[in-house]
Amino acid sequence: MAAPLPWMQRKWTFTYAVGFHPDIIERLRGVPARIEDLTRSWPAEVLIRRSGETWSIQENIGHLLDLEGLLDARIDDFLAGRDVLRAADMTNRATHEAGFNSRPITGLLADLRRERVRLVSRLDALAESDFARTALHPRLQTPMRLLDACQFAADHDDYHIARMVELARLFGAMANPRR
Repeated sequence: MAAPLPWMQRKWTFTYAVGFHPDIIERLRGVPARIEDLTRSWPAEVLIRRSGETWSIQENIGHLLDLEGLLDARIDDFLAGRDVLRAADMTNRATHEAGFNSRPITGLLADLRRERVRLVSRLDALAESDFARTALHPRLQTPMRLLDACQFAADHDDYHIARMVELARLFGAMANPRR
C-alpha cells in the first residue's frame, strides 16, 4: 500500500457546479455512520493506540469533532459576505489537549453524530444560491465557494477515515488488502 499524500501537501481544484451541493452534503451526513460502522468491531486497545507520533483512531475522530465548529463558523463567514474565511488552528491544539484516548468511544461517536447532524441540518436549510457565495481560503490562498468549503471538509473527513483504517490494519484489527 502506497503512503498517503499528507493533508498539507494536497491541492484542490474546485470545479463542481453549485447544483452538486446535495451530493456533497450527503458525504458530510454519512461520516458518523461510516466511522461507527468501521470502529464497531475494533478493540479498545486498537482505538487508542498510536503509531509513533500519529494520532490514534480516537484522536482522529476527536479531531473531526473539533473541526465541526470551524465549518460552522465558515458558513457564518460566507453568509455574512466576509472576504476571507476565518483560519483554522494549524497547531491542532484542541485535539492535542483534549484527551480523546481517555474518553469512551461511544461518547465520542455520539458527540460527533450530534454535531454533524446539527451542521448538516444547517446546510440543508440553505438556498442553492448560498452555496455559490465566495470568500478567500486563508491557507490555500484561493477563492472558495461555500460548496467548495463543504467539499474540502468532506475530503478532510475522508482523509482521517483513511488514516483510521490504516491504523486498524497496522494493529491487526482489519485484514490487510491483497498486495
